Amino acid sequence: MLRGFHGTTTVGIVVNDGVVLAADKRASSGLYIAHKAVKKIIRMDDRAALTIAGLVADAQTLADFLRIEILRRKVMYGYTPSLRSLAYLLSLILNSSKYYPYIVQLLLGGYDDRPRLYAIELFGDVVEEDYAATGSGSPIAIGIIESNYRKDMPVDEALNLAVKAVSASIARDVFTGEAVDAVVITKDSYKEYNFKIR
Repeated sequence: MLRGFHGTTTVGIVVNDGVVLAADKRASSGLYIAHKAVKKIIRMDDRAALTIAGLVADAQTLADFLRIEILRRKVMYGYTPSLRSLAYLLSLILNSSKYYPYIVQLLLGGYDDRPRLYAIELFGDVVEEDYAATGSGSPIAIGIIESNYRKDMPVDEALNLAVKAVSASIARDVFTGEAVDAVVITKDSYKEYNFKIR
């Protein structure tokens, strides 16, 4: 993990009925806190979202490209691309740019034929996961998730677990902070939440 480039914590959790994504709101530049209200979960469409860790400009460029590609396929070809094809499209972009890389770690989560979560790393490796975490606080977050995760837990319980994982990172990782944004994506809905951390 490139700790200096990935000062944040984002998590994704898949359960039977949906996907939960969560992220903190702090943007840091080295030891400097640059912003305290950053959105690190970017909505792709009504059924998918992308979490970002790494260089903000790189992540925003990739997110914009992905949103345009989803819209292009809907308008020109009349279909919505699968989450798997979107994950591998990001992988192709990242791998083809490995000599001048996008400095990002991404989680693509959503619902197509079922809930899905893809972890996409710096040089384009893609893994479909039941849960994942990115950023400097990820070791803390993943420990919380691993000790409490069940695939059959209700979506509300998964949301609480994701918030707890990011909150633990806020308490222990200097690059993670402020509050927690979360998104819950099910077959029929896309809901956004914000949690203040005391």
